[in-house]
Amino acid sequence: MVLEETIADQGYLFNTGQSFESFGFLGCHVQADNKTAFNVWAPNARIVSVVGDFNDWRDSELTKVGTTGIWHGDFDGVNSGDLYKFAITGPDGKRNLKIDPYATQFEKKPGDAALVPAISKHKWHDGLWLGRRKRSNPDCRPLNIYEVHLGSWKRHVDDTYYTYSEMADELIPYVKKMGYSHIELMPIMEHLLDASWGYQQLGYFAATSRFGTLDDFLDFVDKCHLANIGVIVDWVPGHFIRNYDALYKYDGTPTFEYQDENRANNSRWGAWNFDLGKSQVHSFLISSAMYWLGKCHIDGLRVDAVSNMLYLDYDEGKEGQTNKLGDNRNLEGIEFLQLLNTVIHKKYPNALMIAEESSAYAGVTDPVEKNGLGFDYKWNLGWMHDTLEFFEMDPLYRSDHFNLLTFAFVYMNNEKFILPFSHDEVVHGKKSLMHKMPGDRYNQFANLRTMMTYLMTFPGKKLTFMGSEWGQFLEWRDWSQLEWVDLDDPMNQKMQQFTKKLNQIYHDQRSMWEQDYVIEGLNYTNTDDAKNSTMGFIRQGKSKRQFTIAAFNFVPVERKNYRIGVPFTGEYELLLNTEDESLGGTWTRLQTHFLADKTPYKGQPASFTVTLPAMGALLIKPIKSRG
Repeated sequence: MVLEETIADQGYLFNTGQSFESFGFLGCHVQADNKTAFNVWAPNARIVSVVGDFNDWRDSELTKVGTTGIWHGDFDGVNSGDLYKFAITGPDGKRNLKIDPYATQFEKKPGDAALVPAISKHKWHDGLWLGRRKRSNPDCRPLNIYEVHLGSWKRHVDDTYYTYSEMADELIPYVKKMGYSHIELMPIMEHLLDASWGYQQLGYFAATSRFGTLDDFLDFVDKCHLANIGVIVDWVPGHFIRNYDALYKYDGTPTFEYQDENRANNSRWGAWNFDLGKSQVHSFLISSAMYWLGKCHIDGLRVDAVSNMLYLDYDEGKEGQTNKLGDNRNLEGIEFLQLLNTVIHKKYPNALMIAEESSAYAGVTDPVEKNGLGFDYKWNLGWMHDTLEFFEMDPLYRSDHFNLLTFAFVYMNNEKFILPFSHDEVVHGKKSLMHKMPGDRYNQFANLRTMMTYLMTFPGKKLTFMGSEWGQFLEWRDWSQLEWVDLDDPMNQKMQQFTKKLNQIYHDQRSMWEQDYVIEGLNYTNTDDAKNSTMGFIRQGKSKRQFTIAAFNFVPVERKNYRIGVPFTGEYELLLNTEDESLGGTWTRLQTHFLADKTPYKGQPASFTVTLPAMGALLIKPIKSRG
């Protein structure tokens, strides 16, 4: 039986915002004496009961523990798998059924009752993976993320979901074969509305029951690690589902959300904002992050909608709101994010904390001790939007808008960036990456190959959304599986082979990831040729003899005798020609070797010439260099 003194001690830490593993005592827990304990925080409730299968949905009252605001009860006859909810009578005397905020599994939608947890039978086998992760610096490692929505990657013929186990059998080998380093799962925390994609969360400690049990999910993560694939999960600490039987007015009063309904209401996303200045909310949310990173062995969290937590006026209808200093920053939100990253990195120093932040807020990836937010990485949404706008443009006009590409060079070292071509850019009428590309079908593929090569060579870690790797034409639909039938078409097959080869090159060439976040990692050799819409630069590794040359032609006009400046004379070899016929292009004969002489060019002491393919790119590396 859980002692009241222990709950009081835990409650003190929870109420002061210092209980970062509060899932250990709040929620539902099977005790050693075969009793089952229920603990829930509802500080302003008049009466709290648990109702469920084990008591025929009749009230079994809990007892309030001192002044902690936590209610506790131990009961016999509770079985794993029983459904339950809390019945909470608020200060106004109204009784409402509420979810367990700490439930680790819910019944399948449309219901939202929690399940009494079973003793986990999962045994971890990923010690080697965790050991390697602990010893490595992700900044100096390849990070090539495959973003996945589990509900629509693949489905059965009858349109039912694949289970976590079936995903392990099919998704993991596919990701391994394609050469990605990590899978990023769009939110798999429990949610009711499919169309929310998981971003309106119900359960902050529960993997969705759509695809199986908690143990099934843990097995999936374990198998990813055994295949040397990391797992990142999208996480939403800024706002929660609007449903009244969830967290909203949990004890009959604003409990998890702001007291001020205007601040609590998130009209843009149809959700409620967490009160990020509340110490109990700190304990709740940081415990959620710790649960996924610790109990579930997740390798990183991509924190959604950080801008909404940074600004008071980010949402519609909140223009003009200011803080006590007179500006629009949400000081509470900033302090919460700093605390979150401090706590996470103290316990899990090699966990990846990734910010999806859409403004120019400075210091997102700076250390907290230097007044930064403390994230490891930030999505570079500016680079993404500018790059897509450039490639969607008719090549005839690209020379006049070359700054869309070159502007990113100005700020690329301001933060530690991830370059994302994410789900947000291939939905709601924005078209798929393939469909965005101008011209006929051949030219669309040529543009796509060139753009993906540009992504993989520009400084920063990488993320692409599922289906982009073979050039799916239809934009993403969350209600059906990807258009795998596309791969019956030789052009899509070759695009998939191209992506596989490009990923392999990225993995093998240390220069393409070893110095992503230092100025020495990129040498500008020809980045000012707007007139001809060509670009060249060198990705530099830590060894001066280790580098990759990237040359791009962004218009459908072949450039003969295109000169490339290099640091040394000697022999060079081709890594990739995007117009290779085997990869979907038209070149049947490739120049695979190049000899650099002492002709200086564009600030480099040596150079050689190539034929730069129309609407194409070349990647070249040194074999033997002199000088």
